Amino acid sequence: MYTPSAFAIDDLHELHQQILATRLAVLVTHGEQGLQASHIPLLLDAEQGPNGTLYGHLAKANPQWQELQNGAEALVIFAGADAYVSPGFTRAKPSTAKSCRPGTT
Repeated sequence: MYTPSAFAIDDLHELHQQILATRLAVLVTHGEQGLQASHIPLLLDAEQGPNGTLYGHLAKANPQWQELQNGAEALVIFAGADAYVSPGFTRAKPSTAKSCRPGTT
């Protein structure tokens, strides 16, 4: 997953805090059936394993569990707070006026 260095978090405690705060994760797998994604609640046992261990449950009707059982690659996404601020949202200094939308100050 591409993560610009300015936004990378390497502190395990901080990552665990994000997991504990988010709980509902997106599980993405890539297996024989292609890409699959499910929203699932996950619990963290921070003491199990070198990085902690995640526990969750997939419904029996969800074929994604079979992909995992067969060794599919997986990615778990814990989305944190996010926002997009348009360059035109704030007033630009005269030297950067090009970043403002026409008609704004």
